[in-house]
Amino acid sequence: MRIRTQFNIALTVVFSLGFVMSAWLTYRVMLDNSKEEVLRNAGLLMETALSVRSYTIDEIKPVLSPLLGEEFLPQTVPAFAAVETFERLRKKNPDFSYREATLNPTNPRDRSQDWESDVIDRLRSSGVGEIVGEREGETGPSLYIARPIKISNPACLSCHSTPDAAPPAMLAKYGSVNGFGWRLNDIVGAQIVSVPTGLAVRNARHAFYAFSAVLAGLFVTLFVVLNLMLSRMVVTPIKQVSDLSDEISNGNLGLPEFDERGADEIRNLHASFNRMRRSIEKAMKVVQLQKELMKKS
Repeated sequence: MRIRTQFNIALTVVFSLGFVMSAWLTYRVMLDNSKEEVLRNAGLLMETALSVRSYTIDEIKPVLSPLLGEEFLPQTVPAFAAVETFERLRKKNPDFSYREATLNPTNPRDRSQDWESDVIDRLRSSGVGEIVGEREGETGPSLYIARPIKISNPACLSCHSTPDAAPPAMLAKYGSVNGFGWRLNDIVGAQIVSVPTGLAVRNARHAFYAFSAVLAGLFVTLFVVLNLMLSRMVVTPIKQVSDLSDEISNGNLGLPEFDERGADEIRNLHASFNRMRRSIEKAMKVVQLQKELMKKS
């Protein structure tokens, strides 16, 4: 097997392993980064919802409280304000979702779905302040952040303990069946922000494909350059030595000597071959001289 063939086989194996390992590690890093980006976006949306809630409590409710005796205004409810804000956001970003999912809500639209009820149960049983998960939704995979809705303010019980204690205006709007029986320090629901991962994953894959193309182009370029260097610095000089050796073995001593230049190893090879050739010429001259002397004698 030729040197070039052996070299190319070894180079192909090394480059293939390097390409596969580099591509796999790069894909995993890009995919993880895309999910971290999605989680950062979800965290930002969650903080936005908390800010809306806080603004409603501090700024909106005090202004509208005098009107609550005549009519129940859901705009004074922090959960209602946060959900309504995100409903407007969803007009341009329908895949994003914010829910204040509750097991027994006053407003029927806030009733938890099956998977949301499971998340609430996990928050209740684990006692953690936040759960991060991934689920398959109607529009594709999404990551979600869930935080417990805990009754830590006794003022909340004025609307949710018993129907008798609730404001008449609220009963007139939502009835006396749902949203009652809450107790202090109970976890009654969860704030859940869902952000789709499809776009981030697609962007990560596009970046991965571009990186793979550049990496493959780099490997091909290195392959060609190394082959050219091998041919110029090793294969061609060795072939010249081999061809000249064949000529000398056939008695053709009239060929010029090698130029002693190039890489150190090739230059030493040429120098050694030239010395060997001169020694052979001298030996053949001695033999020829001896033959002539024998003929004369």
